[in-house]
Amino acid sequence: MERTRHLIVGAGITGLAFADWLGDDDYQIVEAEEEIGGYCRTVRRDGFVWDYSGHFFHFRHPDIERYLVDRMGGQRVLRIERQSRICYAGRLIDFPFQKNIHQLPEHEYAECIRGLHERPEGQEDDFEEMLYARYGRGIAEKFLVPYNQKLYATDLAALDADAMGRFFPHASVEEILRNAESPNNDGYNAIFTYPEGGAIQYVEALAQGVHGDRIALGERLVRVDPRSKVAITTRREITYDALVSSVPLTSLLQICGVPFDPSVFGHSKVQVFNLGFDRKGPRDVHWIYYPQPEVSFYRVGFYDNIFGSDRMSLYVEVGLPSAARVAEDERRAMKEKVLKDLETCGVRTDQTLVASHDVLLDPAYVHITARSGAEAAAHKRRLAAANVHSIGRYGSWTYCSIEDNIVEARALAERLETRPG
Repeated sequence: MERTRHLIVGAGITGLAFADWLGDDDYQIVEAEEEIGGYCRTVRRDGFVWDYSGHFFHFRHPDIERYLVDRMGGQRVLRIERQSRICYAGRLIDFPFQKNIHQLPEHEYAECIRGLHERPEGQEDDFEEMLYARYGRGIAEKFLVPYNQKLYATDLAALDADAMGRFFPHASVEEILRNAESPNNDGYNAIFTYPEGGAIQYVEALAQGVHGDRIALGERLVRVDPRSKVAITTRREITYDALVSSVPLTSLLQICGVPFDPSVFGHSKVQVFNLGFDRKGPRDVHWIYYPQPEVSFYRVGFYDNIFGSDRMSLYVEVGLPSAARVAEDERRAMKEKVLKDLETCGVRTDQTLVASHDVLLDPAYVHITARSGAEAAAHKRRLAAANVHSIGRYGSWTYCSIEDNIVEARALAERLETRPG
């Protein structure tokens, strides 16, 4: 039986950031996939550079950004001022919707203003109620409700009012009205960075501080006995002092034999289609949101407008409920519908598809509710008492940024190293 001080489960951003920040070398990383990166993997095909989905970085800690970029060996990192739009009423309006209703047809703008003044203030017990209470019927029903229903693939009344935390672009009535005269569409990602080699460059920057021979690829964690501190993988048994996991919390609970109610931990899936065409399409936009229920996707992103390249390069995201079946025939039909919808929406005209890649993200967006938040926190506390630490976006069952995962992983590394014994 092998032994390690720190057993790290998952070689994505979180697991690598933890290993990179440790002050000692007594660790082992097990990763079920055949490559590092998790959802931050990059695909290169026929001259196109795609991620598993659009992973654009917006740093709140300049020191973390410098730490990563300094390890990229001269890799050019693009700094981009976000240009995002919403497809609505046959036109593209600026994001966020609630601050740009003045760009709507006049009668729809009037509906939104009336809804703002007549909004049912007070009750914000769930996400849907929050949208109506803060923005009124017009703004809620024209964009915020239908778009987020597509994104989360669920009833918004089932989600916590603060399900998106700081990532929801809140705006007061005063800001909404003022934006017509003095536009200000700043948000948490108003400026984002992106390496020319794709998001994997950030992963590889973290990996530079990790011993390659301590990363076991293609090795899945099967079972853990938290009492005896023994982990069983598809290849071996490992004893550990501390186990640090970034796999989905629900998966870790199953592996540890901890009973839980699966219905509490809802989530969506996202089917991502990366599409490369022979010629340029729309310019001066980085992504477009689509609230229309009849359009299969909720967002389309333009890598070519980030890179400044001369062939249209897209990522297209389709939200699906967790129970959705996505076998090969369903995926092919979905892709055909996506291609048709791209034409209907005017993104694709007569361009020829020359390369493609697709990937299913499961889980994608977790459904944050009062109960899921409470139970996730309770399970994490009980696991931590046995020195099993569940961290990261899915390990904590939350909504956070990639940088947030690095901050959390570093804090845990420091805490474990200074703990007595």
